[in-house]
Amino acid sequence: MNTLIFRTVAPLLTAVMLVFSVFVLLRGHNEPGGGFIGGLIAASALAIYGMAMGAEAARHALRVHPIAVAGFGLALAGLAGMLSLAFALPFMTGLWAMFEIDRVEGAISTPMVFDIGVYLVVFGTIAAVALALEADEGAG
Repeated sequence: MNTLIFRTVAPLLTAVMLVFSVFVLLRGHNEPGGGFIGGLIAASALAIYGMAMGAEAARHALRVHPIAVAGFGLALAGLAGMLSLAFALPFMTGLWAMFEIDRVEGAISTPMVFDIGVYLVVFGTIAAVALALEADEGAG
């Protein structure tokens, strides 16, 4: 599928899908969504970009090997689970840290960090498979 319309719309569609994937990731704590679905949406965005521009262009746009992204996500998710052990709590117990920056209060939690890790694992794994399939398709 290499039409002018698709090549023109693909970068915009990819950007919208990536923003939506982050929205789904962050809303997953209170409503349906989360790291798995957000990672699938982000990998789909990269696959669409790869179909339109070619697998090599998608790899160049990503700048990091997708398996490295998945490995970092796995380490992040593992760290989020093990952090509770440092406080003598059971494995995967949720911890929250409150912070304030310029009178804006916020919080970061180990469940959120775990979800981000899952997002990166799913994105990296599916993106690696999609880019490998797109590269093989061009060779045949």
